[in-house]
Amino acid sequence: MASDGPLISAVNEPVRAPHPILPAYYGSDEAKRDFVVNLFDASATDYDRVDRFLSFGYGSWYRQQALLRAGLEPGMRLLDVAVGTGLLAREARLILGEAGDVVGVDPSARMLGAAKADGLALVRARGEELPFAGAAFDFLSVGYALRHLSDLGAAFREFRRLLRPGGRLLLLEMTPPSGWLGHAAFKAYMGGVVPWLTRFVARRPETTTLYRYYWHTIEACEAPSRIVETLEAAGFTHAERSVEYGIFSEYRGTRSRGRAGEIRINRS
Repeated sequence: MASDGPLISAVNEPVRAPHPILPAYYGSDEAKRDFVVNLFDASATDYDRVDRFLSFGYGSWYRQQALLRAGLEPGMRLLDVAVGTGLLAREARLILGEAGDVVGVDPSARMLGAAKADGLALVRARGEELPFAGAAFDFLSVGYALRHLSDLGAAFREFRRLLRPGGRLLLLEMTPPSGWLGHAAFKAYMGGVVPWLTRFVARRPETTTLYRYYWHTIEACEAPSRIVETLEAAGFTHAERSVEYGIFSEYRGTRSRGRAGEIRINRS
């Protein structure tokens, strides 16, 4: 966890890509952007239905509890990056109440179209280049989309820019269990069972491809410790990761109150 100690430069190189190129799906970083957007565009009408089915109806409850654990409070202004169909943003609105404000951004036009029914303020944009003034939000969230970003270092610096001093960040992700047996069981479920089940729930074949791709990005994703280091390098203090139910990672951080570009790293 980051401390409030002396301001120093980071030693470890921050993470850029969240995972290596996956040749089975695309051949370059630029191709990844188009592939991911097209895949989400094609799967947008299936997304909420499949999520409810695979989470046994508990997905909404978990998202709300994660937001509360990260310090979301009524009256805050929240930016939800990679808002998708609004699954996380909807839970944030319930917590924030009428005095709060939720803005969602996503590069997929059809995912944004599916989220419009919830009355959210929506903007089409990429996580690395967000069209907002600095220090505009109290809280920034990313729900299960860290793996789809192109440059984590650039995205985290952008997130920090948009948060007010003391503002809070929450990144939700899925990570394999550390033990070999748990990892094997998780791989069998996410890499085999989930895509197979999706075929019976989804109406578009691309949705099955999306959930198969999910597993490959989860398996190839950078180690959680490196993601925390990259948050610290971007200027977040109190950067940490907690794990719920063995597979749900919650990365949290706070915008430091120092000058832009200064970094706090815990040496203990």
